[in-house]
Amino acid sequence: MTERLLFMLTLVCILATEGVFVAEGLGVNWGTMATHKLPPKTVVQMLKDNGIQKVKLFDADESTMSALAGSGIQVMIAIPNNQLDAMNSYDTAKKWVKKNVTAYNFEGGVNIKYVAVGNEPFLTSYNNSFLNNTLPALQNIQNALNEAGYGDTIKATVPLNADVYFSPADNPVPSAGRFRTDINDLMTRMVQFLNQNNAPFTVNTRS
Repeated sequence: MTERLLFMLTLVCILATEGVFVAEGLGVNWGTMATHKLPPKTVVQMLKDNGIQKVKLFDADESTMSALAGSGIQVMIAIPNNQLDAMNSYDTAKKWVKKNVTAYNFEGGVNIKYVAVGNEPFLTSYNNSFLNNTLPALQNIQNALNEAGYGDTIKATVPLNADVYFSPADNPVPSAGRFRTDINDLMTRMVQFLNQNNAPFTVNTRS
């Protein structure tokens, strides 16, 4: 997938909290599906050399996380779509947080800011495969973060494709936009949960 190419310089996400638009600094996607992968420490040094202070991962690979430790780079780690169903168990969500957040959340560790719960799970091409397990997974991960004492500094979110939102043809402006009719109720509940936890609404955009 295009978004998983190493260092695709694209707008990683739009982070919007209630009444506030947040888009500070340049960030990149760091995908690991490549024929010739660079050593993680080399990638981290490249990020630092180019003034990149934010990175979005598509998993929480141990070698990648170890390389990011002590770098100060703000990190969004991720739970792949194929793990969303497992995260519907709160015990499993707590174990995931312990393994992938707590293990790196120390002075000189990884500067984790967000946990991406899935990636564009509501794409129409997925044929509703993740329709029923994404919100429970989001809720469990955020609640596990809260229980572990990270809720004020680390937020769970769901990176969405821009197709979750559209404007009518007769009034094609953002202010007239609506969520897709097939996921409107689900999106409304998701936004309410994000707002309750001061977590960002996240959208992947492509030029």
